[in-house]
Amino acid sequence: MSTPHQPSPEPQARRASQLPDDVPVHDDPERHLPEHHNPLPELDGSHAYVVDDAKLAAVQASDEFQELKKRFRNFAFPLSAAFLIWYFAYVLLSTYAVGFMSRPLFGNVTIGLFLGLLQFLTTFVITALYIRHANKNLDPIATKIRAQLEGTR
Repeated sequence: MSTPHQPSPEPQARRASQLPDDVPVHDDPERHLPEHHNPLPELDGSHAYVVDDAKLAAVQASDEFQELKKRFRNFAFPLSAAFLIWYFAYVLLSTYAVGFMSRPLFGNVTIGLFLGLLQFLTTFVITALYIRHANKNLDPIATKIRAQLEGTR
């Protein structure tokens, strides 16, 4: 007889007998798939490409890689700084300008609620801008560098 704090071994044995022979039994109840079934095979390490240090150092010193870093930084850093200023301005207004933030803008919508919703909108706009920037300005260079590293070009 098992105690309330220790699970009975019978359910594990019963489950094991109900599974096909090629399905291993694990303690993890979520692991019900066969070993060969991996939903993300590209992440299992068997397809990993290893780059030697000398080749990687050469790419990092290349003009193309420096241009890629420059394009990323020139977009990401100013936009991140602008968003952080906007975010902290909202937090500070909410904390120290309660009278201003509680003024009705229209109906029951206050300035604070409206600015809070704009925070979400700003996040989506920044994401869309970054995707457009990456697709147009970063991905072509990154794809070329990757092809050079993998030796496909």
